Amino acid sequence: MIDSVRLRRALGHYPTGVVVIAALTDGEPHGFTVNSFTSVSLDPPIVSFCAAHTSTTWPHIRAAGAFTISMLSAGQERVCQSFAKKGADRFSGVGWTANASGHPAITGAVAWIDCVLDSCHLVGDHELILARVVDLTTNDDAGDDPLVFHRGRLGRMLL
Repeated sequence: MIDSVRLRRALGHYPTGVVVIAALTDGEPHGFTVNSFTSVSLDPPIVSFCAAHTSTTWPHIRAAGAFTISMLSAGQERVCQSFAKKGADRFSGVGWTANASGHPAITGAVAWIDCVLDSCHLVGDHELILARVVDLTTNDDAGDDPLVFHRGRLGRMLL
């Protein structure tokens, strides 16, 4: 049997991008940090991410049925950490605007992807979420470097 600490350490050697999933529900913004985000299909356009069963934020976003994914840029470590905290006002001190879909788009991200929930699947201790992309915008002002999570640290890609 593989223990979770050993698995986490091994998977930490694989760098991932960092995004914030956010939705406006009953006039209140909800969001959380995710590093399990990936593209699934180009036609139709579908992306995926995972949310822990213990998440208290994901149920609010799931109930909205739609959300915005902000792909964080290098230098947004504080934003990432803010949205990873439990029990905190994650939007406090973080710049964001409600985009055309009405959901929070984090200021300074490299891209924003508007999605509608397609399906959720219980897998182990997480839900695997599939979402259909309905709109997207890139931010040329943010530069090309995304925020990357690797071996337990946040940073930028070195090419």
